[in-house]
Amino acid sequence: MNKVLQTAMDAVADIQDGATIMVGGFGLCGIPENLIAALHHKGPKDLTIVSNNAGVDGFGVGLLLQAQQIRKIIATYVGENHLLEQLAIEKKIELELNPQGTFSERIRAGGAGIPAFYTPTGYGTLIAEGKETREFNGRMYVMERGLTADFAFVKAWKGDTLGNLVYRKTARNFNPMMATAGRVAIAEVEQLVQPGEIDPDSVHTPAIFIQRILQGPQYEKRIEKRTVQKVSA
Repeated sequence: MNKVLQTAMDAVADIQDGATIMVGGFGLCGIPENLIAALHHKGPKDLTIVSNNAGVDGFGVGLLLQAQQIRKIIATYVGENHLLEQLAIEKKIELELNPQGTFSERIRAGGAGIPAFYTPTGYGTLIAEGKETREFNGRMYVMERGLTADFAFVKAWKGDTLGNLVYRKTARNFNPMMATAGRVAIAEVEQLVQPGEIDPDSVHTPAIFIQRILQGPQYEKRIEKRTVQKVSA
């Protein structure tokens, strides 16, 4: 089975209106820039996006927001995206915020075939409203459901043509978990190599989880919020 595609447009060609898509990355670190841009260009609407946050205005998932392609976002925080904040306040988009650890575990559980789990995080807060709660060993827990998606967009540093992936440093973030939780996992990589060129002990995502792979033509790798420090002479 040949998993290699030549362009990001080829990779998103069958994504239709109403799809649920997981998008890897933390802020702007480790995001699948080319796949997001291709999805924006293709133009499907009423999407549900599962992403730690929504990028920034005009870049990353922010592109999809500006084009009004998103119906719902499942995330952990609004981040630096002022448009998302505005749309959520005006109730023009459905925003489901999760504690970050819960968000991560929901994706991991979904990828592992676990439909639900209990966590103490959020008990007694708005997060727990309408959810089942249960006591274990004298402590109250909230039931959270595993998350899965029709598609998962992940970004890796290096991948081989079979789909084995290696992530680089903090760009690893949510990508490995999302690769397991998407019915169709699409990986874009900076370096695409032949089978055997990656040390098996270095593989973070095994090829069995990846259905499509491409080499991204370019990466901006923007900094979400630049900070500087004055250095005394």
